[in-house]
Amino acid sequence: MTHIRSLLALMVTAFALHSGAVAAQSITLASTTSVEASGLLTNILPQFTAKTGIAVHVVAQGTGKALDTARRGDADLLLVHDPEAEQQFIGEGHGVTRRQIAWNDFVIVGPSADPAHLRGSSDSVAAFKAIASAQAPFVSRGDNSGTNAAELRLWKIAGQTAPIREKWYRDIGGGMGQALNAASAINAYTLTDRGTWLSFANKGSLVIAVEGDPRLINRYDVIELDPQKHAGARLGPAKVFADWLVSPDGQQAIGAYQVNGERLFNPSADRPK
Repeated sequence: MTHIRSLLALMVTAFALHSGAVAAQSITLASTTSVEASGLLTNILPQFTAKTGIAVHVVAQGTGKALDTARRGDADLLLVHDPEAEQQFIGEGHGVTRRQIAWNDFVIVGPSADPAHLRGSSDSVAAFKAIASAQAPFVSRGDNSGTNAAELRLWKIAGQTAPIREKWYRDIGGGMGQALNAASAINAYTLTDRGTWLSFANKGSLVIAVEGDPRLINRYDVIELDPQKHAGARLGPAKVFADWLVSPDGQQAIGAYQVNGERLFNPSADRPK
């Protein structure tokens, strides 16, 4: 069945290329907010469009919402970072191919005063336990994003299955930039992907408190839609973009993107983390 689905996707692409439709079309990419807020897509998409003529319109959402957008048929391709939710999406028959394009990591940031005494630690679970014990303010995205899912997994391991009930826990239901703005405004801790953190300008007193935990690895995958459920002419150019992201040109573009001399995303198509 997987072979048949892959063959169908290749036929769609071949037809689009043969007819010249690829150069004339645009696609809609449902993407996690972190690759948009970090500036990565703004940097690499013009390079792809210049080479192929394909315009990529981005709908930046938390991973959960991005997956739902694709389920409804309102996107042609996905770029997300929640492995468990992605596997469910593919298991439902919506996705046919998933490939890792890059990775970075999550970090826990917080006020320089560090009321939970986290600075210098690399143990994210111990850090979450300390935040809960100190009842230090914590801002959660609360938006069913990949970052939010990673955060909730850490709370569960830390023995806090329902932190939302605590007064020190602020669930904002927003994107990464909004969460960082809120944490900066009230001197709170939060979990953020490193890419967005490095490109975020309104840090205030926030500094990195915890980093380097293997549990904080953050993987980004491009997922093509299954033509049996999402047939359409745009699947051809969508595959062209997915292929470009894992190609040497796409990987070079991803790795070359820096903010203040720091690389935000590590290309990993050849060696997935």
